[in-house]
Amino acid sequence: MKRGSIAFRLFWLSAGWLIVALVATALLLTELYSQALDRDLTESLEFHISSLVGSTLEAGSPQSDDIGVADPRYTRPTSGWYWLISETDGGAPLAFSDSLVGTVLPQMDTPFGPTNTRIGVIEDATGERLRAVERIIGLGEPGRISILVTGSLSEVEERVIAFREQAVIVLAVVGLILAAMSAMIARIALRPIERLREAVEAVREGERQAVEGTFPRELSPLADEVNELLRSNTQIIERARNQVGNLAHGLKTPLAVLRNEAARDTTPLGETVKSETENMTRIVSTYLDKARLAARSSLVGKRTDSGLVLERLGRVMGKLNPGHDVAVDIAPDTPWFRGDEGDLEDMAGNLLDNACKWARRSVRLMSGEMVVEGNRYLAIHVEDDGPGLSAEEADKVLRRGVRLDEKTPGSGLGLDIVKELVDVYGGDLELSRSTMGGLRATLRLPAARGIRAGTV
Repeated sequence: MKRGSIAFRLFWLSAGWLIVALVATALLLTELYSQALDRDLTESLEFHISSLVGSTLEAGSPQSDDIGVADPRYTRPTSGWYWLISETDGGAPLAFSDSLVGTVLPQMDTPFGPTNTRIGVIEDATGERLRAVERIIGLGEPGRISILVTGSLSEVEERVIAFREQAVIVLAVVGLILAAMSAMIARIALRPIERLREAVEAVREGERQAVEGTFPRELSPLADEVNELLRSNTQIIERARNQVGNLAHGLKTPLAVLRNEAARDTTPLGETVKSETENMTRIVSTYLDKARLAARSSLVGKRTDSGLVLERLGRVMGKLNPGHDVAVDIAPDTPWFRGDEGDLEDMAGNLLDNACKWARRSVRLMSGEMVVEGNRYLAIHVEDDGPGLSAEEADKVLRRGVRLDEKTPGSGLGLDIVKELVDVYGGDLELSRSTMGGLRATLRLPAARGIRAGTV
């Protein structure tokens, strides 16, 4: 899951809301559990006070030995569990539990309800917080008396803390499970996008002519639009090729007529027309070449077995130049070229032809794989044992039509055509000194994905 991806954003967005939800759940469950324990404690105290009321009314006197609560906690001193029967309004105690020995209970400030009962929170002499339930009843001779029962809130708080710790642990585990599930769901949900990307990449790499595969309803229109764009692009390029060809044929005949007529005219006007028609022919040829290269190299879905093309070029150049030793070395890791076969022949062929023109005896053509910043490239090296070029000359010779030696046949456009094609494909052309003593031309071109030269 890469940073900045949709899956990364979905994961952290869901994880953030998940953390908030789990924290809120922990707080809510703790509060509910605390209220449940407090309610149970209050109900237990109301049961005890009802028992004391019943036994007191039955005995007729609060000082009877039959009055008491059958709970051992009321026998432990300062346990927080007390009962007290006294005169109303803070009067003298009439009976109390063994646990109350040594401590004094304060009065509650909560008002009594309709049943002469009130519930509140007080603190004993040790500072322990207690839940207290007090009820006023009437007896014959003693008159009205107060019966108070308390229970320790510290025990409730301890149980709440223990529950909170366990809840946090359980919810943390649940959170980790849900986070892992969220990441898995994000990956699964976005897998069709990855398949669409792979399908588009397969078209770009030349493995497919169109985007193929079954995609969800949300992505199917996108795949259809990409295919329609590819089809439209192909039609536009085809029309551009036809228009370039028509333009070439349309201009070729008028220029040839003007050039031929001017050749017969020895006047200054004839010389001017001859010179200008030659300039027009050169300019038209230049821009037609550029249009042709751009149209050919804009097609997607092309790939070429570079090993076969280079071996064929080596054989042809060897036959055309019998006085030279043309050696071809195709490395096993040579990748396929991601582009048109004719473009590769133009680039490598121009370099090889240039090397044969300038070499004294030996020309060497090599190829292999080059990795730059994690990207794979097809690397083609052409070397000769000729005079070579200096750094300044190497920079100058790549300019259109520039020739360093007018005696050698050629238009001077070969290396520039190579440079034009290399730029269109996003590659690189470098001229340097060869170990053979002459020029070393290195082509770096985009490689097709996962396939080697000489394989299918």
